[in-house]
Amino acid sequence: MKMKINKEVRGDVTILSLSGNLLGGPVSYERLPAEFKTIIDGDVKKVVIDLEKVKRMNSTGLGILMRCYMSLKRADGELKLVGLGDTLKGILIMTKLNTIFTTYPTLEEALNNFGSSRIRVG
Repeated sequence: MKMKINKEVRGDVTILSLSGNLLGGPVSYERLPAEFKTIIDGDVKKVVIDLEKVKRMNSTGLGILMRCYMSLKRADGELKLVGLGDTLKGILIMTKLNTIFTTYPTLEEALNNFGSSRIRVG
């Protein structure tokens, strides 16, 4: 299933809701980082990626998320992940990326906790 990106802005936070598979390919490998560049160029510092509708993710998908994270971090921004199912949580734990990404079970919790301490997956 091809990945789709839905963009929403709530106040000073941009929310990117992903659906489908985060496996690489033109949509995820090119479009998601390009979307982040546009967000950063627009001086947005707070971004949430909603992964609730992501069915599968591989190492390329993780690399894409890390690329987005690093781009935003270099711009003094903050990235949060929400909606991780058990499989995606497991991938983050197994790769120890749960120590890098700040995650929340719901979008509302993430929106209410910008600037607060990290909640780890697992």
